Amino acid sequence: MSFRVYLVEDEKNLNELLTMYLKNEGWTVTSSMTGAEARNLMNKPPHIWILDIMLPDVDGYQLIREIKANTPEVPVIFISARDADIDRVLGLELGSDDYISKPFLPRELIIRAQKLLSRTYGEHEKQAITILPPYTIDEQVRLVYLEGEEVNLTSKEFDLLQLFLHNQGQAFSREQILANLWGDDYFGTDRVVDDLVRRLRKKMPELKLETIYGFGYRMLKG
Repeated sequence: MSFRVYLVEDEKNLNELLTMYLKNEGWTVTSSMTGAEARNLMNKPPHIWILDIMLPDVDGYQLIREIKANTPEVPVIFISARDADIDRVLGLELGSDDYISKPFLPRELIIRAQKLLSRTYGEHEKQAITILPPYTIDEQVRLVYLEGEEVNLTSKEFDLLQLFLHNQGQAFSREQILANLWGDDYFGTDRVVDDLVRRLRKKMPELKLETIYGFGYRMLKG
């Protein structure tokens, strides 16, 4: 399952090592070296944060507050170089879900992350993930991956993909697609449908989208 992980760690070598281990799990990893970089990611939440408390520019505890204020359901594992009970307790009080102190084995972090992801998302997350080879589609957060790399779709492109995905084998006229994606009160030309299909095909060329000339489009059953 292609979970999306945000790693915030200012030690370059450790950042690179943990990124490698996380990617080896098949997860999509975005790593940051500073709190400012992490803040720039908050408008597009991950499935899990792994956050070092001791950052050069921003207090990690403040980042936890901001993360939990924006997305309280997203779990956070925080890392500290100080093995003090007060750090652990304060972090947990602020909403972090697990704690690991340096030094640690990367595999220990992976195991903690696996357990936390399983506990947080469970069967609901599994149902939100659709495998449409070679693509992995996460409908919960509206993201598409190809071999672990995100395919950058616009909102309307993802809407069209979902329409086809849930109705494989069904033919849709351009008017039906307009109604589904833009609503019955849309007064523009149906050429926007052709343009949208063209863009989706360009970004996801392995999709089995069939043109029905003079009518519309259909996704063939995979």
